[in-house]
Amino acid sequence: MNHLAKLDRKFVWHPFTQMRDWLRGEPIVIVSAKGVVLCDVRGKEYLDANSSIWTNLHGHQHSKINSAISRQLKKIAHSSALGFANEPASVLAKNLVNAADLKLENKNSKLSKVFYSDDGSTALEVALKLAYQFTLRTRGWSSAFRLSGNKLKPELQPKFLSLEGAYHGDTIGAVSLGHINLFHKAYGGMLFRTDKVMAPYCYRCPFNRAQPERNDARKYRKCNWECVGLVEKKFLAQNKKGNPYAAFVFEPLLQGAAGLIPQPSGWLGQVTEIARNHGALLIADEVMTGFGRTGVTCHVDDKAIANVAKNPAAAKLFATGRVGITPDFLCVAKGLTGGYLPMAATLTTQKVFDAFLGEYEEFKTFFHGHSFTGNQLGAAASLASLEILQTKQSVLQRTRLQKWLHEELQSLWVLPNVGDIRQVGLVAGIELVKNWQTREPFTLSERAGIRVCEAMAKRGVLTRPIGNVIAILPPYCTTQTQLRKMISALAESIDECFHQSANKKRRQK
Repeated sequence: MNHLAKLDRKFVWHPFTQMRDWLRGEPIVIVSAKGVVLCDVRGKEYLDANSSIWTNLHGHQHSKINSAISRQLKKIAHSSALGFANEPASVLAKNLVNAADLKLENKNSKLSKVFYSDDGSTALEVALKLAYQFTLRTRGWSSAFRLSGNKLKPELQPKFLSLEGAYHGDTIGAVSLGHINLFHKAYGGMLFRTDKVMAPYCYRCPFNRAQPERNDARKYRKCNWECVGLVEKKFLAQNKKGNPYAAFVFEPLLQGAAGLIPQPSGWLGQVTEIARNHGALLIADEVMTGFGRTGVTCHVDDKAIANVAKNPAAAKLFATGRVGITPDFLCVAKGLTGGYLPMAATLTTQKVFDAFLGEYEEFKTFFHGHSFTGNQLGAAASLASLEILQTKQSVLQRTRLQKWLHEELQSLWVLPNVGDIRQVGLVAGIELVKNWQTREPFTLSERAGIRVCEAMAKRGVLTRPIGNVIAILPPYCTTQTQLRKMISALAESIDECFHQSANKKRRQK
């Protein structure tokens, strides 16, 4: 075993990993990378099929981002944002606001302020705390809060609504916002309560009367938007309590860690309108969906590519922008720096910002911050990444990649253990089942997703499953040939893990 692997096994505790399983084998130790290709300590090469956990947008060792970081290093790497401003963070804030701008007539509804933090979890923590304080102040509950000895009555506590199965990070506030049972069982005693409502999951929706087909379940669903009706009912029920929801929290267009679950066309517009009508703030978690990951349009063909070539500036970088929704809070991280450095941002409105203005002794300050907030290296990398994203070359490449991904995924429908293939832009989730005709899922103990990903690694393709769902999120620089290898490795691995083993059982009988 390589000495680095030995050091890892002896000293490192990996996230979201059962370490007993980890210690049974020799880990892949990555030592270098270029573009889409990762290289391990033994010199073996792998294709990075999930953009290094959904972060690396432009490929590894991108010359423009490397140069931006190098230039910044010759100036300063980090100085405190507590009491000081800095050059790249100031410019980046302006560019982020411009990237999220929908040209609204009402300037108070426009995203115009940026609060920096470190990662997706902290970006959501910021939005949560800001929404909580904003609600107290705008509903006139701050005085009641102070008069009662800083203990607000339970019935006046600002309440939050999010989607069933949602993941918004792993800090205490972010876990509270999410609704993954595993986390709530592990940390339930530390969390505060938030409400949940049914998420649209067309493939396993109890209201979908359609029989399984060899197609994305969103395209053949048969329902009456019962999931939207449940959202309306939830808001009405909370209003009757005299404490309307402070905010509705959602990932736009698809839920990531819940299983790469896409929302059917029209769902997001309907539920956000319901939330607005009931006075709730909108908190959009674009940690995964932001910076072009959800594509330019729903469907890409040669005509769409030609249109993009004529007007690349029309391409929206955020999922909310794609569907014309402006949230009160836009949370970004992961791809913000192009996958180079940990950095996050929470964008919000002038109206929210103004609620925190006051005299020093009023203590209306937003009491929250991090040591590396707005650091210069992260901001420099982010500026370079944003510049790349907005070039005609990048927009065209992303559009072509979306088309190639759709075409390559169609080859997987012949596999009986593929139940659903769902794609949103440059995100694909392939749900594995025991039998596509019954949608019967694999049990946790069968480790279906893990086994397939291990088989893919042997074929030189790296990704990570979400339960029984295989995630494919290629870096934007992925070539058609590289993408074909990713999907071929997936197909061969599924066949190896399930179809061949089934044949073996039949032969034994």
